[in-house]
Amino acid sequence: MAKNNWSKFLFLLMLSFVLILAACSGNKEGTSTEGGTSTQEGGGKETEEGKKLENGGMYSIEDFNNVKTNKGEAIDGGTITFGLVSDTVFEGTLNWNFYSGDPDAQILQWFDEGLLTWDENYVYTNDGAATYEVSEDGRTFTFKIGDNVNWHDGKPVTAEDWQFAHEVIGNPEYDGPRYNSDFTNIEGMEEYNSGKADTISGIKVIDDKTLSITYIESTPSLLTGSIWSYPLAKHIFGDMKVADISSSPEVREKPIGFGPFKVESIVPGESVTLVKNADYWRGEPKLDGVTVKVISSSTVVQELETGGVDLISDFPVDQFPDNAEMSNVEYLGAIDRAYTYIGFKLGTWDAEKNRVAPNPDAKMGDVALRQAMWHAVDNKTVGERFYNGLRWNATTLIPPSHPEFHDENNKGRAFDPEAAKKLLDDAGYKDTDGDNFREDPEGKPLEINFISMTGGDIAEPLARYYVQSWENIGLKVKLEMLEFNSFYDRVGNGGKDDPKVDVYQAAWGVGIDVDPSGLYGADALYNFARWENEENERLLKEGRSEKAFDLAYRQEIYNEWQQLMVDEVPVFPTLYRATLSPVNNRVLNFAIGDGTGVYLNELAVSQEKPVVAE
Repeated sequence: MAKNNWSKFLFLLMLSFVLILAACSGNKEGTSTEGGTSTQEGGGKETEEGKKLENGGMYSIEDFNNVKTNKGEAIDGGTITFGLVSDTVFEGTLNWNFYSGDPDAQILQWFDEGLLTWDENYVYTNDGAATYEVSEDGRTFTFKIGDNVNWHDGKPVTAEDWQFAHEVIGNPEYDGPRYNSDFTNIEGMEEYNSGKADTISGIKVIDDKTLSITYIESTPSLLTGSIWSYPLAKHIFGDMKVADISSSPEVREKPIGFGPFKVESIVPGESVTLVKNADYWRGEPKLDGVTVKVISSSTVVQELETGGVDLISDFPVDQFPDNAEMSNVEYLGAIDRAYTYIGFKLGTWDAEKNRVAPNPDAKMGDVALRQAMWHAVDNKTVGERFYNGLRWNATTLIPPSHPEFHDENNKGRAFDPEAAKKLLDDAGYKDTDGDNFREDPEGKPLEINFISMTGGDIAEPLARYYVQSWENIGLKVKLEMLEFNSFYDRVGNGGKDDPKVDVYQAAWGVGIDVDPSGLYGADALYNFARWENEENERLLKEGRSEKAFDLAYRQEIYNEWQQLMVDEVPVFPTLYRATLSPVNNRVLNFAIGDGTGVYLNELAVSQEKPVVAE
């Protein structure tokens, strides 16, 4: 592909994204990143503040603005408090290369960031801390890090730091969740990971600030999220054993980044105090500092009303109807790049092979059983009764935050208890003891172990609703509620799957790239269902192939993939989500979602103390 043709292609790809987004979503903004308040280039949506609809007290995310209305003039300096809404302590793995949970990401966003920036269409731009050029064949990316991009200790962020991050993630002793098809697509990565090579042949340091990466295949995902853009400070971690990095004090106690604020102190699991990074590459932050503190979902309203926090990570939407008129905040809202789901354990993780190991005898291995359990739940009513319309029935595993690929014509599996019962009857799950609970097809007692997370007033009632729904079709289900960190340990976040877990309820925040390989590929640690399927692997590969540069072709592939997941049900989506963010009236220059062009160094306040509710 000639260089001019590649440039033309890139322009057409970006244009097609813009046109499809406009046609499908009325120019709606994208959604929050995994970190929650990270913002990127583009224009923010300006609408009236959210207001109650007339249809039975329901609300709609369409009625919220995602850019804060500025009231008053910014004062010099000042500090704010960010409330990390969580009913458990944060784990404290404060490095992008190793973290796995959203609470840690909520903290990371304040002091560290990626070198690349993306626009409202999720396409990488040249407006970030690094710029890039693409070779004639679309496989080699050459990156240039800005001269004024420095770590918080004053050392420059270098090409070697970026290369080092790839070497650590590709090291067989790496204990984080990042190593997947995004990395194996780099030339020489698999040879390096297996020990056949001492270096990654496809990554070359050209000079202190210039790095080139050559990929095996040119894919559209390379433009929309699959490039790993988070460097790792080699001058700090270079002499450590890779297996020791994630638990080191340099990650847990005194983490470093190159973002707008820098960590001053940490109370493990509870709070982080940050001060401004005067040398931040986008410009000196307007605020003097930020305090991040954990607050529970049961006290979030009180914290907001009293000014105990200025911003929060995520407002419990079930509490919105009773607090919609809170006088000292403005509610921002956006469609979240996330969904909740029910997952079925179908195998374990093979740490030596770095891939799933399906168990053909898994209790949940019968697809008819999994299909029936989806048919048994009424997620439309769940969204209305538990969340007043601010979460709604999910149909496929590509959420509407990606409207160009979300198949709105695919309705998933409808709430139909009679269809569920027939599926179970036909598959041989009978009630032979007359106790209203079914046995497995071999006549053995069937008890399904279901785990879900604590958090908020409705977490357990919602989990019990699912249990009751499954009992209504004759399935005996035992529920266990776990706090966040214990839950993910049991599900297999560290690669160790608890054999006592059969079914689990969780949530995924999806990346800016629509490619679902990082969650459902056979080589993805986050494939907690431990499911492997030949057609799944084919479609995932096709979705990031060179042919997928044809947008219509990629849409067709992902429509097929969405249907495959509806058919096979290794997991099923339950609810799509709105994210609500109440912001104290004194806060200026803040937005949620992608493509707003509002950055955290611009955050300011109009008075020293938070506004208190009347």
